[in-house]
Amino acid sequence: MTDARSSRSGTVIGVNGPVVRARTSRTLQMSELVRIGDERLVGEVIALDEDLATIQVYEDTSGLKPGAPVEAAGLPLYVELGPGLLGQIFDGMQRPLEILAGLSGDFIRRGTAADALDRTKRWPFTPTLAPGTSVHGGEIIGKVRETANVEHWVLVPPNVVGTVDWVAGAGTYGVADPVAHVERAGTTQELHLFHRWPVRERRPCRQRHAPCTPLFTGQRVIDAFFPLARGGTAAIPGGFGTGKTVTQHSLAKWADAEIIVYIGCGERGNEMTGVLTDLPQLEDPRTGRPLLERTVLIANTSNMPVAAREASIYTGITIAEYYRDMGYHVALLADSTSRWAEALREISGRLEEMPAEEGFPAYLATRLAEFYERAGLVTALCGRQGSVTAIGAISPPGGDFTEPVTQHTNRFVRCFWGLDKELASARFFPAINFRDSYSEYAADLGLWWRDQGLADWPGLRARGIELLNAEAKLQQIVRLVGEESLPDTERMVLEAAWMLRNAVLQQNAFDAIDRYSTPEKQLRMLRAIFRYIDRGMGLVEKKIPIYRIKQLGVRADLLRMRFEIPNDVPGRFEALLSQLDREMDTLLEE
Repeated sequence: MTDARSSRSGTVIGVNGPVVRARTSRTLQMSELVRIGDERLVGEVIALDEDLATIQVYEDTSGLKPGAPVEAAGLPLYVELGPGLLGQIFDGMQRPLEILAGLSGDFIRRGTAADALDRTKRWPFTPTLAPGTSVHGGEIIGKVRETANVEHWVLVPPNVVGTVDWVAGAGTYGVADPVAHVERAGTTQELHLFHRWPVRERRPCRQRHAPCTPLFTGQRVIDAFFPLARGGTAAIPGGFGTGKTVTQHSLAKWADAEIIVYIGCGERGNEMTGVLTDLPQLEDPRTGRPLLERTVLIANTSNMPVAAREASIYTGITIAEYYRDMGYHVALLADSTSRWAEALREISGRLEEMPAEEGFPAYLATRLAEFYERAGLVTALCGRQGSVTAIGAISPPGGDFTEPVTQHTNRFVRCFWGLDKELASARFFPAINFRDSYSEYAADLGLWWRDQGLADWPGLRARGIELLNAEAKLQQIVRLVGEESLPDTERMVLEAAWMLRNAVLQQNAFDAIDRYSTPEKQLRMLRAIFRYIDRGMGLVEKKIPIYRIKQLGVRADLLRMRFEIPNDVPGRFEALLSQLDREMDTLLEE
């Protein structure tokens, strides 16, 4: 991936971990890509002071010493965007790990490089433009069938404008072969199946829109209570063992996004190995084909160079924006942004910058804002509507949500799914704490539910949250005097909340029926539970002991409905409601 303009531009004068200082023989630019030493280690210019450059190196600098040459590429840190991204596993610098493994074995040798996109593979290209057409950045040149179910739309790079004076005919081409010529002011530019884009620069769009359609995940506690919109932002904070990774895996498989970009940022090697082993075996429920065919993986484990970890989330979100520009809805899953922030902290310490809270750099909040602001629902330059939904996992030490990464992230996301250690210890999954979590998208999504014929969703959601809050207040009294001391009306509130949590909000990711619920099933389950609650409260008000209500057979059936009633059998809910009314009426008559 070396640019033709590379030339000797300086000499190393100091090395401090991933931070290298060099004296340059020509003026470098901020964020310019450089290669250092005989092994050509990849780095990026992060500071300039006259002829002194500070370089962030994305590889291990062991053995590097003063006097080593520095070569400038004339380009910023970039990614290659074109057919062949889906199904690939890259590191934070977009190096294909499977190819690197073939070149250097199980451990990547320093300086090992490979093209992100295979230059030898041929792609069937069909042009959609004719010579003489005026084009602008983002317009579609043609199409390539990238996988069995994903059409890859070849785009004019966003910074190109002109008139097409030649287009390749239908046929098979490599990513580096020219497929069109664009002429402007007497200058002709070749267009290929791929182009490069700086990872730290947001890709432009025609218009941004307010998110108004849910990213439906099939997870009831998320969709029914704390929904996320397409083009929205969400955070999943939680301590060790609370289920962050499993939750993200469920979202990757079941969310109604067309493309998945998964970033393993600084996670343990054995955890990423599990992801890389399991994901290729997962079946895409949308198509019945391997899930990997619509997924891009960025893997930067905790034992990889720390600077590459810092770059990985930018690599991932740039790829996500590229598929958004084709008109696809993309879900970006970053696991975890805490490890990314720790990389920022380590590099900041090497640069001897003034630390802020807990040693993190003062610009931590700015960097988090820049990342999450690249999500959104947009009209792309090609005129199609696409979105990037950013979901970042956070690993606060000790599960402390007051630490800086969680607190700053909370300022920039509109959906917060706080995972709870006590719920996880009780084997309650997803372990989303109902009091710590929130969603600011709920008010914007009511119209979508109404269009699905489920107009009672806002009312059921509000009632459920109110019930859970009432239970939280009663639990404080229960801890002091015990549940038996409460009147039956308040005990019925506790029973109602317990049924709501265990019959609806708890979900088994490994059960064939329970792992995914359609909108219709979610609402039918809520209606059934609230029918039980309303009828039960009516019986308690008529002085029927609550223990009699708990003995009803329909109560156990309600707890089993999530396992026993499939998504496509709504008649079973009607039978369940009839049984509920029949048993309640019998109890009332007695």
